[in-house]
Amino acid sequence: VHPNVSQGCQGGCATCSDYNGCLSCKPRLFFVLERIGMKQIGVCLSSCPSGYYGTRYPDINKCAKCKADCDTCFTRNFCTKCKSGFYLYSGKCLEKCPDGLEANNHTMECTSIVHCEASEWSPWSPCTKKGKTCGFKRGNEVRVREIVQHPSARGNPCPPTSESRKCIVQRKRCQKEGKGKKNREERRKKSNKDESKETRQESKGRAARRQNREQRENSNKTQLKKRKAPNKEQNLAPVDTAH
Repeated sequence: VHPNVSQGCQGGCATCSDYNGCLSCKPRLFFVLERIGMKQIGVCLSSCPSGYYGTRYPDINKCAKCKADCDTCFTRNFCTKCKSGFYLYSGKCLEKCPDGLEANNHTMECTSIVHCEASEWSPWSPCTKKGKTCGFKRGNEVRVREIVQHPSARGNPCPPTSESRKCIVQRKRCQKEGKGKKNREERRKKSNKDESKETRQESKGRAARRQNREQRENSNKTQLKKRKAPNKEQNLAPVDTAH
């Protein structure tokens, strides 16, 4: 250690030197040596950097290096993250996972092998042939199931999710869909036509009734005028021309 020790240090150092940097740290800070070229400089940090773990002592808190295959660790013998090419298992970094486990390249950990799981089969579908349920004697029926748990890389693969088998049904005729549809369309058109015809007839009936009413009113007015005309002539007194 360089003999030039100073008490007025910066950056969390309790004591320091111009040559070696921090020599001791303030309370609760960790002391760690950083290599710069051929020289090591002491620094004081609030937490240890990657690849180190912290230990607390009464006189000083230090950062110690993790094992060579460990990227971060809790203690020297318990790793929390491994370097590339290693898989974490129970605090250790392994090149190959133990039997019964598999390497997870996403988390870089050894995990349990997961096998595929499928649900129960559904009931058999109706017997069909070319999408129809009539007009044949022999057809096929199917049933399906769902995958409820997909397997991991080394897990057992999933079984088929559908099955088909031959089936026999009582032969029956199919209703002609086209003819039935055509009949329904014709009935709809006829219904619309009948409704339209009834509407026209009702309109004509209303017009005829209105015309008859107007004719009766005009006839009554004419007869009333005729009855009033003679009465006016009778009321006129004869003119005496003898005087």
